[in-house]
Amino acid sequence: MNRGIIRKDAKMRSKLLLIALCSAATACTTPHGDMPDKGLASVHVPVVTSADYTFDASAPGGVLAPGEPQRLDGWFQGLGLSYGDSIYVDARYSESAKDQVAAVASRYGMMVSEGAPVTAGVLQGDTVRVVVSRRRAEVPGCPDWSIASNPNFDNRNMSNFGCGVNSNLAMQVANPVDLIRGQPSPSAVDASTGAKAIMMYRNWPLTGVMPGQTLRPLTAPKSTTEGDK
Repeated sequence: MNRGIIRKDAKMRSKLLLIALCSAATACTTPHGDMPDKGLASVHVPVVTSADYTFDASAPGGVLAPGEPQRLDGWFQGLGLSYGDSIYVDARYSESAKDQVAAVASRYGMMVSEGAPVTAGVLQGDTVRVVVSRRRAEVPGCPDWSIASNPNFDNRNMSNFGCGVNSNLAMQVANPVDLIRGQPSPSAVDASTGAKAIMMYRNWPLTGVMPGQTLRPLTAPKSTTEGDK
């Protein structure tokens, strides 16, 4: 009688020990705490980076020296100056030099912004410093196929979830700063601003035309008054 009870206790202890070991193994393999890849939000999001490039030009008397506008133009070309870049001029109260820099920047469809950022190095006398602040958006770590596309029981997303959408967004946004703070909304909404992109889409010729297709002609948008006639 006592031997039967002892055997049952031994079996019960073995089962409890097995359950404890299984629980410990599960605890070791299952991550705890916050898991950012659970839910609809994507772990891979666009990241905006900023870099400042400086160009020191000689400006005796507050006016760019001969040949400096040409050097500045070549520097802009080397940087590939484009929309999304911000141009500043640290000219020490020299409005003439600022106007000359603005004239060179206007060839690229760019304007000079107020308030130059702080840069390294001391600005010497009779020198104008042109600063180009460049922002770029990218999604680091994409594509991410580190986890196999297998069913899981933690309700976690795939490792590559969000890479396609967010990478396209980062490449297509014209001004990466808009991903940080966006554009201020005017007090009065101008309908023509929103319709401008639609008019360009309708009237601009197709860019991806297959052989044998006809180009859509570029026509000037008709006003509402002309359309009613």
